[in-house]
Amino acid sequence: MGLIVVTGPPASGKSTWVRAHAKPGDVVVDYDLIAGALAVPGNGTPHDHRGVVRDVAFRARSAAIREALNHIADIDVYIIHSLPPADALAKYAEHNAQVVTVDPGRDVVMARIAEERPHAARAVAMRWYSQAGRGNSGSTRDGHPPPHPPTPPHPPYGPGPRTSRTW
Repeated sequence: MGLIVVTGPPASGKSTWVRAHAKPGDVVVDYDLIAGALAVPGNGTPHDHRGVVRDVAFRARSAAIREALNHIADIDVYIIHSLPPADALAKYAEHNAQVVTVDPGRDVVMARIAEERPHAARAVAMRWYSQAGRGNSGSTRDGHPPPHPPTPPHPPYGPGPRTSRTW
């Protein structure tokens, strides 16, 4: 059992990766799922959370992470955290997190954002690539070094590197 932190730019396939690996009974902390649960169905578009819903969702996500970390001895906990800041990385490292980076490449991410995400996601993706020091080639898992120091490995899930979607 353990902590798996899934990083990557918007529209890279982080949630898809988690759905493919998490088992029944595992905890998944995903901001988009939390915000979606707090909003009126059909109000706005997925991944476009604003105002009070955004603020409440971020606070709920923080509380969910704090509580979930208490249970990593018994279950796997997946946290989707696009580009965690240093304090979050330190906290995750204290819990021997495995960090998985999902990145199919800048071109794929930008095309997905243009098709299925709000315009603001483009700026977030550009910041992710800038801060993570990534080029244009895509990868998942161990194809590129993570944008932060590696953490001890968690038992592997599935067969090695793979893309987030088949297009």
